[in-house]
Amino acid sequence: MTNALTAAAAGFGTGLSLIVAIGAQNAFVLRQGIRRDAVLAVVGICALSDAALIALGVGGVGAVVVAYPGALTAVGWIGGGFLLCYGALAARRVLRPAGDSLRTEGESTRSRRRAVVTCLALTWLNPHVYLDTVFLLGSIAAHRGELRWTFGLGAALASLCWFAALGFGGRLLGRFLSRPSAWRVLDGLVAATMITLGGMLVARA
Repeated sequence: MTNALTAAAAGFGTGLSLIVAIGAQNAFVLRQGIRRDAVLAVVGICALSDAALIALGVGGVGAVVVAYPGALTAVGWIGGGFLLCYGALAARRVLRPAGDSLRTEGESTRSRRRAVVTCLALTWLNPHVYLDTVFLLGSIAAHRGELRWTFGLGAALASLCWFAALGFGGRLLGRFLSRPSAWRVLDGLVAATMITLGGMLVARA
């Protein structure tokens, strides 16, 4: 029992150390949380996607990922292009803020749909997620032997806790962002993050 708890705690710490960083996915989840827009769906997609990727890594798929660098290159080009486009849209909001006015039901549905598609793209079109989550975390889990799945469970729990805190905790910042100028600053940071990471992905592809 003690060994299992130790493995789970190690997985939790390792998973948290890999995911708690300034990145495109985290910036998007935070923005959705502040806007209170499709937060449950976004948090669910991120947590479930990470759990699936962690399971692939623990199951030994990491070696397959490394064996096909061409696939990672293609993902890098596509993901980098997507991030650059998203960053450009965020920069456009800085220059031409539209505000957070009330939306009609149809507009809210389209907004949720865009949030889901964007979240899926930010999660699965990032080649680093395959190297970090699948290969690196999977390699560390392999050293746990029979407890590797317990280690993976701890890592998946860390992902769930982080994204839930980021998404649902983001609304606490809403009162600090009640002014349009504050939203322009936030969008400026999102644009800088997306464009920088997108440029890095394209350069490395």
